[in-house]
Amino acid sequence: MIRVLIADDHAVVREGLRSFLALQDEIEVVAEAADGQEAVEAAKRLQPDIALVDLVMPRLGGIDAIRAILEGSPQTRVIVLTSFTDEDKMLPAVRAGAAGYLLKDVEPQELVRAIRSVEGGATLLHPAVVAELVREVADEPARARADGSVLTGREREVLGHIARGQANKAIAFDLGVSEKTVKTHVSNILGKLGLTDRTQAALYAVRNRLVEPES
Repeated sequence: MIRVLIADDHAVVREGLRSFLALQDEIEVVAEAADGQEAVEAAKRLQPDIALVDLVMPRLGGIDAIRAILEGSPQTRVIVLTSFTDEDKMLPAVRAGAAGYLLKDVEPQELVRAIRSVEGGATLLHPAVVAELVREVADEPARARADGSVLTGREREVLGHIARGQANKAIAFDLGVSEKTVKTHVSNILGKLGLTDRTQAALYAVRNRLVEPES
């Protein structure tokens, strides 16, 4: 079972998500939170697999809530579910540790697929978010970071799969190697490029034209 926490200040949204997700055999909604602070406390207490988090909530906003959720429950994967594509919200959410960023107009079954994929280790961003993030990242001052040429051919290949949002198991299947080997490649990629997580790696790959974002 994939254990899910729903954090949104609108009761009708929470009820709608809970009712739909309750129909999915492999998903269990373990808690709801009406504000960011409740979400943090629930995540620390219940250690859910996935936290669906809105960005605009009372007491503690979504960005700060994401950081606090991951601090108290490091294994939880956060998916932002919001109405906003503002550049001042998207990039901070990704930097805070969100593994997914979806808009509330997402189709129900697409949300289910996102929950499964992110729980499996993938990174999943709405196409509109990817476009905005790439533009925003491109405008940032260059940071001291190793060049992509330090990667081996296989590592560049794995990086391409990461940028397409694939989890380690799917990458291993596509490349015909073990999942353990993929994990080693991912660790080497992050170390060589001075990155901290898969989301940063995906953005790096797109920004440096190592892979084209899928629409």
